Amino acid sequence: MTLDELPNDRTVLIAEVDWSAVAPDEAKRLQALGLDEGAEVCISHRGTFFWRDPIAVRIGAMTVALRRSHARAFSVRA
Repeated sequence: MTLDELPNDRTVLIAEVDWSAVAPDEAKRLQALGLDEGAEVCISHRGTFFWRDPIAVRIGAMTVALRRSHARAFSVRA
């Protein structure tokens, strides 16, 4: 399952990241925020329009907004 498919309020671990699916500068920023393999994340809510973009991801005490296209690069496991 990828992060964009995860139901709201379910905590999981990031199992694998396809960094080639994300632009290099954006990948660096996401890694600096702690979004990398082994991190515990939870979807807190999604956008309300058409493609439900962006996705609000809780990691630790912070919330990060991700595009769905970026969230697809993160494989997760319970």
